[in-house]
Amino acid sequence: MPTYAIGDVQGCYRELQDLLATIAFGAQDSVWLTGDIVNRGPQSLETLRFIKALGAQAITVLGNHDLHLLTVAANAVPLKQKDTLQDVLAAKDREELLDWLRQLPLVHYDKTLNYLLVHAGIPPQWNITSACTYAHEVEKVLRSDDAALFLAHMYGEQPSRWSDALQGWGRLRYITNALTRMRFCTAEGELEFHHKQKNADVPEGFMPWFEHTQFQALPYQIIFGHWAALEGKTYHPRIHAIDTGCAWGNRLTALRLEDGKRFSVAARL
Repeated sequence: MPTYAIGDVQGCYRELQDLLATIAFGAQDSVWLTGDIVNRGPQSLETLRFIKALGAQAITVLGNHDLHLLTVAANAVPLKQKDTLQDVLAAKDREELLDWLRQLPLVHYDKTLNYLLVHAGIPPQWNITSACTYAHEVEKVLRSDDAALFLAHMYGEQPSRWSDALQGWGRLRYITNALTRMRFCTAEGELEFHHKQKNADVPEGFMPWFEHTQFQALPYQIIFGHWAALEGKTYHPRIHAIDTGCAWGNRLTALRLEDGKRFSVAARL
């Protein structure tokens, strides 16, 4: 009964089926998904329906594209030119799917396996307890009657630095940005959103979040997606990047948690 983690699917339903066939995914197995299960690829609706139908077999954390779908559906922002979400928005079971999406966590930690699952990363000034606690603040409002109001205030890059004193929409916006959009940050958790390449000429003090010294002696393992430009490599033995850019014509990757073995299939796009 292995557990597999799969990187950002982004509507690549056929490749997801290819990958599940490759690992011989069975009824007793479990799958974790790093979020961004929709958008960019051609079959967001089929992907959503399939993962939802897996029920307790699947654990999925929210990614920025999943939140974007919820924000568009709430009429807080318009569709972008490259979005491929129209099939979901026009579906007869749209509200059922969107409600299911709103119930998903931003962070998942399994104490037995000692793995933490997140879409983008964990700011270096947070520990595992605080990351889960802060994530729950956003999860709580997303599942409440204030969800639409939160989504209307979600976008933006400020505040860019964490403080325990942050309140209101700014506090929730930072938590959301850190967990679903972060790539580069400072040791104090100041976020930078304008670079994607690991060797980018970022401002002084900024580096990939997982390279800060706070993560050197990590007592647990982290799995994340979001950053396809890493091509699945962090060179950290306990931090695993598994977004390998399927929606961009590259590969979809699975990591078996029990032994760290990777499996991948080529994009069909």
